[in-house]
Amino acid sequence: MRYILYIITVLLSINTMAQNEVLFNEANTLYNDGKYAESIDIYNRILGSGKHSAELYFNLGNAHYKLNNIAPSIYFYEKALQLSPNDEDIKNNLAFAKNMTIDDIDIIPETGFVKILNNITHYFSFDSWAKTTVVFVFCFVILFLVYYFSYGSLKKRITFMSSMMSLLFFFISIALAFHKYNLDKKDRPAIVFVSESKVKSEPNSRSEELFRLHEGAKVQILDTINDWKKIKLTDGKTGWVVNDDIKAL
Repeated sequence: MRYILYIITVLLSINTMAQNEVLFNEANTLYNDGKYAESIDIYNRILGSGKHSAELYFNLGNAHYKLNNIAPSIYFYEKALQLSPNDEDIKNNLAFAKNMTIDDIDIIPETGFVKILNNITHYFSFDSWAKTTVVFVFCFVILFLVYYFSYGSLKKRITFMSSMMSLLFFFISIALAFHKYNLDKKDRPAIVFVSESKVKSEPNSRSEELFRLHEGAKVQILDTINDWKKIKLTDGKTGWVVNDDIKAL
């Protein structure tokens, strides 16, 4: 019985994938015909089935950008970038979408070793770093075995040095994987989805208004209290906004 259920699950999964592929092509055709709103509806149907991919989010961002929907276009480009952090097309289109925003928020730059470390860490996703560690430990084991069973002195020296280098890169990659995990855990970005959001000093409507944010601005979520979220900007400013004003990535 368990195997029958497994087979049924696999068949349903294959059927869903096939349907999503048909829908994706249909949505792309509508997009190419300039029917952006219709293409968005179908892309959202695919998302509703549980399908997520950088390409799907990228196309959704493009469709919203064509309709001048600032917040959704930035939101979906950011989602695509999370899945494909080195894609230049996504980065370029995200930059174009950000040019439509009103808020000019400064960025406190990272400096020195921290900047170099974070740049290297963000080059791969956590999963990619984890796979890299597996590759290096596999190389270490194979090279060490070759070294152990070799007889020639030159071959032993080469394989020993190579195995030690693989071991070194294993420790580096696993350290970067954990660093990436910690960075991702702290990273809680969100996009402002209302035309204007009032940022308060405390989580209540009667508190002092600190400043205002507009559609498409990107923030970091620091805390949540009832219907309010504490946010932080790239320039270091913090405050509280109503939950419904932002959408977490």
